[in-house]
Amino acid sequence: MVEHPKEFLLELFNAAVEAAHPAQVLAEHLPQDRSGRAIVIGAGKAAAAMAKALEEHWEGPLSGLVVTRYEHGLQCDLIEVLEAAHPVPDDAGREVAERIMGLVSSLSAEDTVFCLLSGGGSSLLSLPAEGISLADKQQVNRALLKSGAAISEMNCVRKHLSAIKGGRLAKACWPAQLHTFAISDVPGDDPSVIASGPTVADPTTSSDALGILCKYQIDAPASVTEWLNNPASETVKPHDPVLENSHFTLIATPQQSLEAAAALVRSKGLTPMVLSDSIEGESREVAKVHAAIAVHARKYRQPVGTPCVIISGGETSVTVKGNGRGGRNAEFLLSLANTLKGEQGIYALAADTDGIDGSETNAGCWLTPDTWSRAEQLGLNAEASLEDNDGFGFFEALGQLIVTGPTRTNVNDFRAILILNEDQ
Repeated sequence: MVEHPKEFLLELFNAAVEAAHPAQVLAEHLPQDRSGRAIVIGAGKAAAAMAKALEEHWEGPLSGLVVTRYEHGLQCDLIEVLEAAHPVPDDAGREVAERIMGLVSSLSAEDTVFCLLSGGGSSLLSLPAEGISLADKQQVNRALLKSGAAISEMNCVRKHLSAIKGGRLAKACWPAQLHTFAISDVPGDDPSVIASGPTVADPTTSSDALGILCKYQIDAPASVTEWLNNPASETVKPHDPVLENSHFTLIATPQQSLEAAAALVRSKGLTPMVLSDSIEGESREVAKVHAAIAVHARKYRQPVGTPCVIISGGETSVTVKGNGRGGRNAEFLLSLANTLKGEQGIYALAADTDGIDGSETNAGCWLTPDTWSRAEQLGLNAEASLEDNDGFGFFEALGQLIVTGPTRTNVNDFRAILILNEDQ
């Protein structure tokens, strides 16, 4: 029996985060010969921690520059670490992108470049394409974030509006030896989607990007549509010779983190049920499915017996229509609470492994069987809060936010639902 459900769920979250931390996973993927000189570039919420881990395990000279989200930085001795805005890019990110392109633009085949990528890199490494202003990119980015578009769709558009993404950074590095080490935060672990794939080929097209803007009715500036109709907006495609010296390695994935959490569940004598590492869709709808599975497991011991823990990852989305505060994990858990309505024996946690749920100050939230009744006593209405997209406000009032601060890694959302027996 789990005596302290909340603490147990937090243990699972911490295990998932630890399994993806650069300090734990980078070294084993480095070349055996670590004595050479290398230039280091990179972007993402884990970029500073990746740079620090590289410094600790590399024996030769290092120099370079990485960019991470504000407050996610770390002090490195050899590699410069700068900070910029996420999820909407700012001038700091644009300036870093320009500097990075300058660092790699005149290299030879004798040079080695290490590129450290993780989630958030799309916003942090922002260099608008010719004729597009940063303000234009910001406008499109904000609209996409509110639209409910999947991360792969958003990054398709971002790649085609960029002078550095979609393989263009690899093109700038050519003919140097380029080694990309990446932490995946995207469903399916597609290298071309992680940080919008600055060092790999892009199979999507400018026409695809235009189609996505149309699908979500994004009112894009004229400069954006004009550029996407220009053949020059196409990204680097598979089999392009500029990619011949480019090597890509995944050092951490969402599945690895889910497996770490599942192992901890087993060690406690419970059964883990890993649904998927790549769940997408509207947060509130995904929550309804999770709720149905949890109730069925408790009632019928299917698809696994109880006590058990449902574990899932991926990146859900939120179509923002209200004026409340809350990221996709708060939205998920609010919808779960509204569906379960105090169902006994079910506890849950939903949080972002980077420590920040959307643009809020919390990583996520937690839920207990008495969340529903406590909310009613405080005059909170879960359904009304959901309609206002105010998961943050709902769980803040209940004291059920999870606040970790930046974890300096990112393998996307982590969800765990603990289901106890009916007599527990």
